[in-house]
Amino acid sequence: MAPKDKNAKAAAAQAAAKGGGKGAKKKKWSKGKVKEKANNLVLFDEEAYDKLYKEAPKWKLITPSVLSERLRINGSLARRAIKELSAKDEIRLVSAHHSQLIYTRSTKDEIRLVS
Repeated sequence: MAPKDKNAKAAAAQAAAKGGGKGAKKKKWSKGKVKEKANNLVLFDEEAYDKLYKEAPKWKLITPSVLSERLRINGSLARRAIKELSAKDEIRLVSAHHSQLIYTRSTKDEIRLVS
């Protein structure tokens, strides 16, 4: 057999050190889509409280999730706000389920019938 060239051995060692060849770089996994954290209020500020009494009774569909999304308040605060609006006859109950309460606006005709 013929002796191998020293330069060929050095070149092969260098290529191996570089990580050349098939599958040189390892695949990096994506982190996936990260949902942005909602920064909702835990207590009412003046602006949110005024908006609750001015706008919410005019909406056709009023649920804790709708209040939470539109007024940027957390869910427990939204449930308490709905109880308060309902007690003052600003809104009326449509359907009650253990996980979701559905309310709608009170019309003037309904207020006369109740009185």
